[in-house]
Amino acid sequence: MVINEDLLIAAGAEVVDFKKKEFIFSENTTPKFYYQIKEGKGKTNNYQEDGKEFIQGFLSKGDPCGESYLFNNHEYPVNAVATQHSKIIRLDKVKFLELVHENPDLLMKIYAHTAERFYYKSILINNLSIANPIERLKTLIILIKKYHNKVKPYSFQVPFTRQQLAALTGLRIETVIRSIKAMEKQKMLVIENGKILV
Repeated sequence: MVINEDLLIAAGAEVVDFKKKEFIFSENTTPKFYYQIKEGKGKTNNYQEDGKEFIQGFLSKGDPCGESYLFNNHEYPVNAVATQHSKIIRLDKVKFLELVHENPDLLMKIYAHTAERFYYKSILINNLSIANPIERLKTLIILIKKYHNKVKPYSFQVPFTRQQLAALTGLRIETVIRSIKAMEKQKMLVIENGKILV
């Protein structure tokens, strides 16, 4: 949790329910609220002209969502979508900026969280330039494992479906499936009951 929930509520925030697949905010709309996940999960994404989804990142309990866009006058460059029924704390932009102004230590928390997220996002974006699909998947999986502080071989279950891995890497689902099978043969991962362990 980046900002204490009680502090947000005291500043005038409300808890809003979002159904699975419901948009929290949409690409090309003006940021009007600070969002923080109270319960549930979400993702940030874009849809290409052909309808193909590209996932920018995943959101879980305590994560803020779209907070960096409240500090400029740009529209959202991404969508935020609930991936399951979620309760999200929502605070009006003006009240959020007042809260940060009154509590400057919150800025350091927001900056630290944003810096961490951009670190991983930069690696993911660079990963898209890798032509070899196995290397692209390997880089992503190692990054996810590192994020979760797992070291031992086959100790970490990849928390994404093959479809989500495709959306994160820009690969076709068929390519992901073939590559994962090849990675298993090379002992880069194991598959147990359909779950990927690295």
